[in-house]
Amino acid sequence: MAAAGYGVFGIDYEGHGKSMDMEDYRNKSRFLYGESMGGPLTLLLHRKDPAFWDGAVLVAPMCKISEKVKPHPVVVTLLTKVEDIIPKWKIVPTKEIIDSTFKDPVKREKIRKNKLIYQDKPRLKTALELLRTSKDVEGNLSEVRMPFFVLHSKADTVTDPEVSRALYERSASTDKTFKLYPGMWHGLTAGEPDENVELVLSDILAWLDQRSCHWELEERIRTPPEPEKSAHVTNSNGAESLVPDSAHGHPPQHGCSFLCGLGGQPNQQHCKM
Repeated sequence: MAAAGYGVFGIDYEGHGKSMDMEDYRNKSRFLYGESMGGPLTLLLHRKDPAFWDGAVLVAPMCKISEKVKPHPVVVTLLTKVEDIIPKWKIVPTKEIIDSTFKDPVKREKIRKNKLIYQDKPRLKTALELLRTSKDVEGNLSEVRMPFFVLHSKADTVTDPEVSRALYERSASTDKTFKLYPGMWHGLTAGEPDENVELVLSDILAWLDQRSCHWELEERIRTPPEPEKSAHVTNSNGAESLVPDSAHGHPPQHGCSFLCGLGGQPNQQHCKM
């Protein structure tokens, strides 16, 4: 994304350094980007300040942990009773994630050899907080109002693609797109063969390009457009998309107006951050 002209910033977790000054980006569109576990974090940030963000890209978001990797409810109940006693114990029975995430065998082995990537069982408190957060996000999908693009693989066994579909169907956003990729796994941007990664990234950049604008300070107050009906589209590569009817054949003008002005025409429709 940086190579395509976007300013990319990560959250400063404790002990992970300090970001550069963002003053030069104050008049640019502000998008959230979350992959997997970053998906619910993205939606929680939006819920905290709905008017601040201009949109989000959600890649295989963990809005619900797949039943294929989630422990049995009885096990969850038992672990909950001891979480405050042994919060750091690595006793949560989970299936191997790397084998289910990285489809490309070369990339999979590279991940296995990376000593900086945690590959043990999740600690008890961490696992239960992830479970609670995913349940909270799943139960509040209707509160999502910002423009968003959610991407998922049909074959994902780590996070549930049907919850991404539910996010699209239940959210209050009037500018939203949902795309399913056949044959891909959970790691859409890191674990697939290069040609698949390029396809996913090009879809993300195309969505961002249509909604990235330069703001005047007085334009930060937005009036959302009227809701639109959606249509189901299957591309030549087999990927399924759900998009507003008005998006067929031309860029979604309502999306850029929603991001850039007071319901009128934006200053620039395709400028990058």
